[in-house]
Amino acid sequence: MQITHDEQKTLAPFQWLKKPAVDGPPAQRDPKVVERVSQMLKEIESKGLDAVRAYGQELDGWSGELEIGAAELKKSGDALPADVRTALEMGYDRTHRFASAQREHLTDFEIELAPGVTGGQRYVPVPRVGAYLPAGRFPLLASAFMTVGVAKTAGVPTVVACTPPSGEHGAHPAVLYGAYLSRADRVFAVGGVQALGAMAFGLLGEAPVDMLVGAGNAFVTEAKRQLFGQVGIDLLAGPSEVALIADDSADPVWVAADLLGQAEHGPSSPAALITTSERTGRAVAAEIERQLETLATRDIAGPAWRDFGSVIVVRDRDEAVAVADILGPEHLEIQTEDDDHYLQNLTNYGSLFLGPWSTVAYSDKGIAGPNHVLPTGKTARYNAGLSVSRFLKPLTYQRVAEEGTAALAPAVERISAFEGLAAHGATATIRIDRIGRTSGAFDAIPEALREQL
Repeated sequence: MQITHDEQKTLAPFQWLKKPAVDGPPAQRDPKVVERVSQMLKEIESKGLDAVRAYGQELDGWSGELEIGAAELKKSGDALPADVRTALEMGYDRTHRFASAQREHLTDFEIELAPGVTGGQRYVPVPRVGAYLPAGRFPLLASAFMTVGVAKTAGVPTVVACTPPSGEHGAHPAVLYGAYLSRADRVFAVGGVQALGAMAFGLLGEAPVDMLVGAGNAFVTEAKRQLFGQVGIDLLAGPSEVALIADDSADPVWVAADLLGQAEHGPSSPAALITTSERTGRAVAAEIERQLETLATRDIAGPAWRDFGSVIVVRDRDEAVAVADILGPEHLEIQTEDDDHYLQNLTNYGSLFLGPWSTVAYSDKGIAGPNHVLPTGKTARYNAGLSVSRFLKPLTYQRVAEEGTAALAPAVERISAFEGLAAHGATATIRIDRIGRTSGAFDAIPEALREQL
């Protein structure tokens, strides 16, 4: 959602109370990152687990066991405060219930297209998934719910997870407890590029995974990009981003808090306010500066707002929709008197948060239910967030009986002859000849098509 110079030109007719100080996306691919990841993946693929262990020692200072045992995983929650444990259990339950409802609405079907001609579709889960569970400066405790848990709800038979090693337990206990609740089949204390390489190349005592999911830093994202094709991926996530549409009814204190809540993710996280009220825009900008004075993470959120924050004033709700669809943000909050208008008309966003009570943080922590692995960098124009459907392959099939030949074969003969593909046409001809070419066979072709043929 970083606002480039060209996009600022497109949005020039609108009133800007604040423009981003940095022109262009902060997360462009760094050639040094690309080169480093490429070198690491080549070494991991050629040297196998020895390279994974060496990188674990070099980058994470870890030389212990890579796998977190089942017993250790099960008791990981014992190391947590009771209220944190209860909150995590609530988050898993909400995320699982929402994913289960998604799965129930993806139904197999079969339809008769003509007498003796049947087509159908089955949803079949991906066989093996590898999930990366980040645990850096701010461990994201709900990550396992969104990746491991949703994959298992989709019916994926095997889900392995990797998380950066730390502490005496081999990994962050809250991250491990999230993986345990989410029913991960195996969990490993392996971080970064070496984790993704190990899962993709099948170096952890498991066959290579078919799909990699989960967020991470620039190195993890680049590793997913380079491994795509050998494995499937969920999406390529950039810095977390938020936009918020507000009118005169919005509370500037709440709006400011919600914008800073996402700017806190990192110093390159964009936050944008789109408002139909200049008064509200100025009040929010002033309130953000006031809240930053006492915010414990102001060293992160402050630069994010200074360099990538924006306030845009529009004339009406339709202009607000137009601007929001240009930005295509990962998170889009709506705090207006007419939230349903935006629900019905907005098209480009990762996830929508309707009303002042629907802050992004509720979903960030898994408590609200919908998945929070979402598209960034304007990829919401053509992509959606992670869901049960991403782990399911909608496999089609067709079944043609002898009686259906009359409805298909004559048209295939004629189209194949026109294309010059004789072997294609022959597959239809031999079937017609087997049952006997009758005067009624061509009649099975729709009249409009017969006229063209």
